[in-house]
Amino acid sequence: MAPLSWRHHALIQSLLSRGPLEEDDFRSIFSQLTGKTSGSQQQLFNEYLRKINAELSYVQFELRACRNQYDGNVYYGVVNNVSDDQSKLGTKYTVPQIAFYKGIVEAIIQDVEAGGCISSTDALNIRLESQVHAATDSQSQGGATQVPPAFKNFSMSQKEKTLEQLVKDQWLCTMPDGKIGVGVRSFLDLRSWFRTNDVPACEVCNEAAVKAQLCQNEACNVRLHAYCLKKKFSQQRVGRVCPGCGTQWHISTVKAEATEDDDPSITSQDPHRSEPSMKRRRKSYQEANSDVAGSGSALTSATLPDRKRATRSSARLSAN
Repeated sequence: MAPLSWRHHALIQSLLSRGPLEEDDFRSIFSQLTGKTSGSQQQLFNEYLRKINAELSYVQFELRACRNQYDGNVYYGVVNNVSDDQSKLGTKYTVPQIAFYKGIVEAIIQDVEAGGCISSTDALNIRLESQVHAATDSQSQGGATQVPPAFKNFSMSQKEKTLEQLVKDQWLCTMPDGKIGVGVRSFLDLRSWFRTNDVPACEVCNEAAVKAQLCQNEACNVRLHAYCLKKKFSQQRVGRVCPGCGTQWHISTVKAEATEDDDPSITSQDPHRSEPSMKRRRKSYQEANSDVAGSGSALTSATLPDRKRATRSSARLSAN
């Protein structure tokens, strides 16, 4: 295979220096570099991505695409596929900050209603000690758990600054109502973790349903992304029912929250261009893309502890 050209390097550098880019922005850079529009030259665009990934694979990196589950838009980014102690050294975040981030992500995905967010107050009240206990339990070690002093001394002001930085670096995001959600960089980096840790998947695209709609039958665990809902039901005149239990799915819900017409299944080898029909929530959570290269994907290299899948039924039982 021929070596990468300066155009390939420029595409990679744009993602490394600015962080994950929205598809329109990434394709605009591609068009400027090649002099061809990515829409009319989809095959060339795909070939560029395949060639880049073939080279990045030698250093365990990957140029990947994903959907932001809050607005349905596609983003591209470069992620680190290695999860070892050496790769952890590449992050600017400290051990307590990483533990704080993990605690927030776990709290979000454990929401049985699939709201995809928690309040900023709940985020700041995350206890870092729980990360130490979880890591000890996953490693099946006996004896008393020793909480590092850095965890005990991690103050509220440090949490606030860390939360602000995590949002800026797109590991987390903020909602219009001030709540905290999963950032697009996390959707890119945590894809494998979502799949291997019983995070419920969307019945249409099979991606983790962090922000999704639930079947109205509380005994059913089916989840669907808003954009997957629209794709599934938009062409159907009848039979708008849950694919799991057959319960009628409210049509008004589909119309109110669907934001995309495209196939939500996005892969780095065969990305599909998306053209949003509705952009009212497009910029609601985004932070600046500049100065994020130093954060690195090593933030997620420390594997999150395994979590049991929670259901609405189990949540009611525990509440009682």
